[in-house]
Amino acid sequence: MSITWKRFIVLSLLLLIVTGILSNLPPFNWDLATRTTHVPASRTVDVTVDDNGVRIKPKRKGSQAPEITIDEHGVRIKREGDPASGKPPQEIIVDEHGVHRGPDTTRTQPKPPTPPAAPSAKDEAAGVAEEITQELAQDIRREVIDAIGEMGDTERVVHVRLGNYMPQLAFLFILLSAAIKVAYAGRVKAEAKAAEAQEVAEAESLQRQVVEARMAAMQAQVEPHFLFNTLASIDHLIEVDPARASRMQKNLIALLRASMPAMREKATNLGRELEVVRPYLEILRVRMEGRLQAQVNVSEGLYSADFPPMMLQSLVENAIKHGLEPKADGGSLTVSAEVAHGKLHVGVADTGVGFARAATAGTGTGLTNIRERLKLIYGDAAELRIAPNTPTGTRVTIVVPYKAT
Repeated sequence: MSITWKRFIVLSLLLLIVTGILSNLPPFNWDLATRTTHVPASRTVDVTVDDNGVRIKPKRKGSQAPEITIDEHGVRIKREGDPASGKPPQEIIVDEHGVHRGPDTTRTQPKPPTPPAAPSAKDEAAGVAEEITQELAQDIRREVIDAIGEMGDTERVVHVRLGNYMPQLAFLFILLSAAIKVAYAGRVKAEAKAAEAQEVAEAESLQRQVVEARMAAMQAQVEPHFLFNTLASIDHLIEVDPARASRMQKNLIALLRASMPAMREKATNLGRELEVVRPYLEILRVRMEGRLQAQVNVSEGLYSADFPPMMLQSLVENAIKHGLEPKADGGSLTVSAEVAHGKLHVGVADTGVGFARAATAGTGTGLTNIRERLKLIYGDAAELRIAPNTPTGTRVTIVVPYKAT
């Protein structure tokens, strides 16, 4: 079972804290090894030593530290001016002439006046001063080089301990765990989706089987409903008018020949349903004599439209039994079909006594079966409409999606 990201983050923080504490406790703080490293000393100036002398200048631009140059001519100390504070640049030179400011300024230690002497004595004094200056420059240069050597690399002792690596190892473990968690979560999610899809497929298959079983049961309910009513009419006519009963029997045979295949099919078209309705209306004309006038107003172009089996037959039967037969002078029945807004409208209109007004109104099983079958086949895309007819009677319309085969 995978943990949540919130718990994962909390556990990761606890792991880092624990490893940080343990790294300072035995045995994790015991030395595994010791090594010595050389660390360069930090300097704030650049020092250049070559055959021309020693030059020391600050690294940072704009620094007020002086620039020092030591060569065979002496020592020159130069400081840059500061325009912000108004300080001018300064330069001090130490050479065989003594100490003075810049090349054009008055010497800070002016040379005492030399009494008149012979030319040989003056040259001798100048040579001695130059020799002393050179020796002074060499001494300063030597001292600077020694100081630079002392500022060289410093030694540092490094203790190698197991605790030094524990926080890094803990962090690496957290990263690997996060990667594994992401991969595992993706796999679990994919497996969950696959299982959900499998469950949906099984549920749809089971629902389809239930729908087919219910449709078969309702069709089985429709078949005896129609046959019993027709056979009862023939039985009645045999007693009162055998000739009419014989004609009705022949029409019944023709009707069954056309309707039996349609009863077993799950889908058919409007043309086949009309082949069942027409013999049925002929049977009813014989039975009702002049009390029934029937018309079928359906264009041949709609014969190929898909239509559920036995539904039109049930509407015609209900219209005659509960609308026209109870009426003393009978009436007319019209079957029509049209396409509107992408849907097929098939209607049965009668001029009988009206919906649910006859003494033989029945239980409504036929219309209930039609509604349930439409729901099972088309869902919300189909409907059964019941409305009054003009001037009298009832009009029942089945609306299904239009599709020609």
